[in-house]
Amino acid sequence: MAAALSALIPGSVALADTTWPNKPIRLLVAGTPGGTADALTRVLAEGLHKELGQPVIVESKPGASGGIAIRELMVNGKDGYTFLVIQSGAVSEMPLAYKVDYQPFDDMKPLVKLSHTGLVLVANKDLNLNTLQDVVKYGQEQKDGVNFASYATGLRGHTSGILLGQLTHMEMHYIGYKGSPQALVDLVGGRFPLMFDGITTSLPLIKSGKITPIAVSYPTRIGELPDVPTFKELGYPQLSKAGWFAVWTQPDVPADIQQKVRDATLAYLKQPASVSRIKALGMEPGDEMTSDQLTADLHEAYQEQEALLKSIDYKAE
Repeated sequence: MAAALSALIPGSVALADTTWPNKPIRLLVAGTPGGTADALTRVLAEGLHKELGQPVIVESKPGASGGIAIRELMVNGKDGYTFLVIQSGAVSEMPLAYKVDYQPFDDMKPLVKLSHTGLVLVANKDLNLNTLQDVVKYGQEQKDGVNFASYATGLRGHTSGILLGQLTHMEMHYIGYKGSPQALVDLVGGRFPLMFDGITTSLPLIKSGKITPIAVSYPTRIGELPDVPTFKELGYPQLSKAGWFAVWTQPDVPADIQQKVRDATLAYLKQPASVSRIKALGMEPGDEMTSDQLTADLHEAYQEQEALLKSIDYKAE
């Protein structure tokens, strides 16, 4: 009788919450197989499978700077069986840099932080720039300014270089790329001296000695790079802002399902094996910030990024 009744009531998914989950869960990832986001999502999928007792399927939805994955969440995420793993920049950076077809603060909700992710300033090793002091001295000596690159125009790697130039009175000229791989090849090859990159993608070249890490944009030192100082240590706290990966939900998912996903994720993140795997990706494990706290952090980051882009008269592409 109850089953028949619930079938007649619009939006009756909430009545079945006590049985959730009773089928496989989908984790969308806004990246290609084998990439950083994909690797992190697969770590999470294993954990949620153990915690929730249902298969967890990872589906790659690359393209449109995360827009394809976000659209899939918006359309098919209401039943509480589809979630998204994507960086905070999807809300705090992408809508400022590109013309997107979603409302960043309305169409998706950060549920739980998976990991902190920072940037690293790296240099061509042949220039013998080993400290930020070396970089600033070098930059100020270049009468035509100094070139730097990042993985995407209009995002934090771009604006971090602009901000560093403003803070140190270096004339910084940006070279844009679509992704880190080719930019890193050109950095090693000497096409330009400096790059702001994600720690994860630069880590193999740092460890092999092909590029030199100067400083990390992160509140604390990174476990995989313990000898690399933070910008905050060096007197530039303005460059200490970290991004993060999170599990995101469609806002209309019943609150008790959201809480179950959050609790299961936090339980898995507390396990030593999970911590080790996340650190091996060049990240630090997430924390227990609430959804409201994460949203507040996004608003702050959005406003900071907006101000930096306005300072260079940047227009969304």
